[in-house]
This record gives sequence, C-alpha cells and structure tokens, in this order.
Amino acid sequence: MADDYDRGRRDGLRLALEILATEEAKWLPLLGQSPSWRTNLARETRYKTLQVAQTRVQTALNRLRPADDVSAANELAIAIEKAGL
Repeated sequence: MADDYDRGRRDGLRLALEILATEEAKWLPLLGQSPSWRTNLARETRYKTLQVAQTRVQTALNRLRPADDVSAANELAIAIEKAGL
C-alpha cells in the first residue's frame, strides 16, 4: 500500500513538472515583447517564478525516489526527459 501511495505522489509531482514546463514554454516567447516596461517586468517575474517552482518540485521528486530501486531511477529519467528538463 505504501508503494502505491509513494508512486502516486511521484506521479503527481511529475504531472506538476509537466504543467510548469508547459507554462514556462508559453511565457518564454512573450519576454520583452511588450512596449510597456511594467508588463515586461511582470512577465519576467512570472517566468522566473515558474523556473523556481520547477526546481523545487524536482527537488521534492528526487527526495521521494527510492534509493535502492533501479526501476524508479529509470522511471524518473523518463519522466524528466518527457518534461523536457
């Protein structure tokens, strides 16, 4: 039961990483495109926030990874590659 719970938590974190990567890809082309400096500043702040969130979620995901399970390492590598990190 605990293994299923941990796998579910890892899956949730992987989903969060994918969502953050999608949002980051959405905001990247908009950086510096507005004639308003306030809008550009807000976009840069939002983009940086997404990057920090991705790092934090990745750290949490790494902490949940079983140390002795090789299949979990492969599973993690596939998820990270899929998210584009």
